[in-house]
Amino acid sequence: MLSLWRDYLEVADKKDKAAKPEVAKSAAKPPVAKAKAEAKQVKTETAAKDAVAKKTTAKPKKVAVPQVKPQAKAQAEPEAKKEVKAVSKEAKPKATAKAKSEAAPTAKASKKAPKTAGDYVPRLKVYYKDKVIPYMIDKFEYSNTNMVPKLSKISINSRVSTARDEVKDLESITDDISVVSGQKAVVTRAKKAIANFKIRQGDPVGATVTIRGSRMYEFLDRMISIAIPRVRDFNGLKEKSFDGFGNFSFGVKEQIIFPEIDYDKVNKIRGMDITIVTTANTDEEGYELLKSLGMPFRILETAEPGN
Repeated sequence: MLSLWRDYLEVADKKDKAAKPEVAKSAAKPPVAKAKAEAKQVKTETAAKDAVAKKTTAKPKKVAVPQVKPQAKAQAEPEAKKEVKAVSKEAKPKATAKAKSEAAPTAKASKKAPKTAGDYVPRLKVYYKDKVIPYMIDKFEYSNTNMVPKLSKISINSRVSTARDEVKDLESITDDISVVSGQKAVVTRAKKAIANFKIRQGDPVGATVTIRGSRMYEFLDRMISIAIPRVRDFNGLKEKSFDGFGNFSFGVKEQIIFPEIDYDKVNKIRGMDITIVTTANTDEEGYELLKSLGMPFRILETAEPGN
């Protein structure tokens, strides 16, 4: 009986297996294995797409360029430059003689531009270049115009005895010198102590100024033309006031001879010492230079022979 029952069960199991469909191996796999399979499939798809893209965008083949030797290059460059120059000459129209003549006056006119206020030259300086230099060359037979003596600088100074005690006197003379010269005057101080004059070292003594260039010529022009003629009982400047090297010094007793000074503001009449420095080597050259510029030197009356 047991054997029959076993046979029956085996037959029933075979029938059930034949009736049921086979389950796919993939379904029997766990979810991790399924994810790995999907990732592999995605990789294969992307690899296929990349291969297709590479085929479509294939790199162009390199073309072999023939190498030119350096000697051939050196020969080819001058020829190319010559061709460029020839083309440029053909493109530019040739200027005619009439056009050149019309362009020449404009170039000359541009060189001689009108003078502005910054190009101002003092009157006495122009007179020196036009009249004095030729006269000095004829007089002393200079071989070069640079040898002709000229003005170097003019120094104006004044001493104030009450400068240490009265500050207003020092300020007054400083302002007067500044107005006359057109340049700020400097206060001078004692270098040594002098007991007889009651002066200590470093005490203010007076004021001075040194002018050069255009201011120098302007000051000398005003002094010769306006200031000196206003001096009372003026008989001319002494020729003996030269220092032996062509420099000339003289004194002015009143500062009010200069028209720049306001007489109402003057608290006291003071004098000035003026020194004209030149590049002359001798007194004769300095005398002729200043005389030709208009300095009114004293005329010496020479006695006739036999008297």
